[in-house]
Amino acid sequence: MTPVYRPAYALLIGVAAVMGLLAVIASVTLDRNLVDPEGFLGPASVRLPLLVFGAFLLDMLPRTLWVSRMNPKLMPGIVKDRVRNHWTRERMVLVVLGLVCFYITYVSYRNLKSFLPFIMGDAKYDRELHLVDRALFFGHEPATILHSIFGTEWSAHVLSSVYLWFLPLVPLALAAWLVWSRNITFGYWFATSQCLAWALGTASYYALPTLGPGFAYSWLYQGLADTGSGALMDSLFYARKGVLRDDFQGAVQSVAGFASLHVAITLLVALMVQYTLRSRVLHWVFWINFAITVVATLYFGWHYVADDIAGVAIALVSFWLGGLASGQKFDKGLFASHPTSTTSQVPVDAD
Repeated sequence: MTPVYRPAYALLIGVAAVMGLLAVIASVTLDRNLVDPEGFLGPASVRLPLLVFGAFLLDMLPRTLWVSRMNPKLMPGIVKDRVRNHWTRERMVLVVLGLVCFYITYVSYRNLKSFLPFIMGDAKYDRELHLVDRALFFGHEPATILHSIFGTEWSAHVLSSVYLWFLPLVPLALAAWLVWSRNITFGYWFATSQCLAWALGTASYYALPTLGPGFAYSWLYQGLADTGSGALMDSLFYARKGVLRDDFQGAVQSVAGFASLHVAITLLVALMVQYTLRSRVLHWVFWINFAITVVATLYFGWHYVADDIAGVAIALVSFWLGGLASGQKFDKGLFASHPTSTTSQVPVDAD
């Protein structure tokens, strides 16, 4: 039987192939090396097998130790049972395909983002988006208002912690849906939506290049407490300088404002939790995480309001297209859904 989620194969592979091709073309045209910004595990030929093995080990090891109560005699049987019931051929294909396609898409995204100043030159729309922000806040600076409401000391550390939580959230969330999704189509849904979101985010950088208010209007954010978010902004500033002025070939510049991928991905995760998990506690946790992330993007000057709105649009489009591709059927407009398959062998069409 043909898997109902076959379109997800095409989207995953297609997005990764297009992003990879664009990155290679830009690299050759600009005569700049492609950089693997997360290269701590060595080259891709080593890292990808390690990621797949790591996902397998993350599922097997804690489960085996817990169920066996540390009894070595019970461990082989527990491992065999888990492999037989969970690590099926379809699960392995999902994990490998999802990780590889996401890896190619994300690394291509980082390089295309780094190439942005070389391709678009000095074109920037910070002034226009800043004027929009002031109009939306009735002539006031969003940063000034948010700093007055939340303060600039302990609240800055809280907002910074939530904002920086995004960095581990991306790979952890992907691994969770690939390895542990109760319905295999949910794993395809999330992986496909993630790749689409990063690709659309890349396109948005080129459609409307900006630096973001924290870089273009840095004096508005000088009274904040020293936080991890501030340190990250400083590191991005110096990395950008190293790439543009000092011609560092092994670094990437990661400054681009429109649209906000922090907003897009945290909203995408919240939607996936809402639609595929039953825990109301987790629903609240990830919706609150999304809301705080939106506030943090404006509070620290990472983004303009328009950036966040565009991030929401990217998340909704990616979520919807990923759902259709993976065989989800949306009910009540877009407010509920159910899968039309559990595996390629067991089609269902019920709530």
